[in-house]
Amino acid sequence: MPKHLKRTTQIFLVALGLTLLVWVLRGVGLLGFIPGGVLWILIFTCILLAVLSNIR
Repeated sequence: MPKHLKRTTQIFLVALGLTLLVWVLRGVGLLGFIPGGVLWILIFTCILLAVLSNIR
């Protein structure tokens, strides 16, 4: 991660990348055993982190 990004922005980007990875792998069928609720929790976590990143 570039050093000029705020810590909250870095955490948001990691969470966003993880969410996208899980979403793609679940769509392909490799992570089909993960319930949809987990994906929703990751999406809402990304939204919350984006808001917190912009507030700080």
